[in-house]
Amino acid sequence: MKFLTVFQFEFGNYIKNKTYIITTFFLGIVLAAILFLPRFFNVSDTSGTGSETTQEEMSGESGSAGVSDGDTDSGDVSEALAIYDAAGIWGDLSFLRAAYPGVEWIVCENTQDLEAYVENGTADAGFVINGELSYDCYLLNRGLTDSDSEVFSAVMLQAYQQRQYEEAGIDYNKVMEINSAVVESQEIILGKDTLSNYWYCYMLVIVIFMMIILYGTMIATSVTTEKSNRSIEVLVTSVDSSVLLFGKVIAGAVAGALQMVIVLGLALCSYQINRNVWGGMLDMLLDIPGEVLATFAFFGIGGYLFYAFLYGAMGALVSKTEDINKSSGGVQLAIMIVYFIVLAQLGNPDGMLMKVASFLPVSSYSAMFIRVAMGSVSMWEVIVSGVILIASIIGVGFLAAGIYRMGTLRYGNPIKFTKALKAFREK
Repeated sequence: MKFLTVFQFEFGNYIKNKTYIITTFFLGIVLAAILFLPRFFNVSDTSGTGSETTQEEMSGESGSAGVSDGDTDSGDVSEALAIYDAAGIWGDLSFLRAAYPGVEWIVCENTQDLEAYVENGTADAGFVINGELSYDCYLLNRGLTDSDSEVFSAVMLQAYQQRQYEEAGIDYNKVMEINSAVVESQEIILGKDTLSNYWYCYMLVIVIFMMIILYGTMIATSVTTEKSNRSIEVLVTSVDSSVLLFGKVIAGAVAGALQMVIVLGLALCSYQINRNVWGGMLDMLLDIPGEVLATFAFFGIGGYLFYAFLYGAMGALVSKTEDINKSSGGVQLAIMIVYFIVLAQLGNPDGMLMKVASFLPVSSYSAMFIRVAMGSVSMWEVIVSGVILIASIIGVGFLAAGIYRMGTLRYGNPIKFTKALKAFREK
């Protein structure tokens, strides 16, 4: 009953905290809103009106330039490009129309007209052909994703090859037919699709890492604060110190798990509702199999409890909150090492390093669910790793409780972990 009293008090402090409430629901609502956004946008092409206006503007210019003849429907035009054949080698724009579907071409009679079209925004870009394999590209501004120049280079090379084949008496269409032959294949995956599972595993590793760091530090701070204001003297007279520590740690674990379930649950549910609207493009992040989520929940919470007890012990070693980082530095270093090792081995889930990490309690919280999602793992391996993790949690819990009990009786200078561990063994 005393444990439940401590648990309820500590858990209440977590969930009533304004930062906890705001963070939880802000993240959950924002993620859900983002995933519902496609339902409120009309993604169909509505650029026909603007294209017709552009054509009218171009028609009103002097006779030095005109719109290219062709089958381009102005209602489907989404971009306009200008071209000036200074070398006089291109008789038609068939290659360009095929390579730039939906683009309206403005044929210019000199470079000055082409520059004017680009500068006033009538054309998105302009190309001056200097020779069979030489051209200049005119841009007003260059964006990060602009690819007009690269496409034009490919088209120019294709036109050059056609002329060379025709001069040599070779049927260019036959050459293209041979070169464009497609090999048909079908991948039949009997195990796990590592590529498709990579990104949601990456995301879950970051989630559990942040959860451990955030709530572990909060637990250590809570323990140290009670020592610094000496309220622990009142608590230990009515409640066993072990009950206090277990109540704090488990309350923090439940609060952290609840926050993760709310945020991640809202995101997953929102995506499943809107999956068809998104066209499945976020499957790599949010289409997580049930067995992976179950494994992540078990080992994630287990790993959190393991480190939470260690953070509680580190908090009991010091009497001032400013000394927490110093005492918990070793724990944080271990978490960081595991984090980077696991991320580095995501592409090799069946490697020896990942197999070893999946059985160690300091790393199984992330390594094992990655092996389940991306590698080949037997059920006995999952069970053995789970048993080791549970036994380690119990062992570290009692160790932390012993250090916590020792720390409640000492004030002033911080207690070194090695000395506390030695005293615990002797006892």
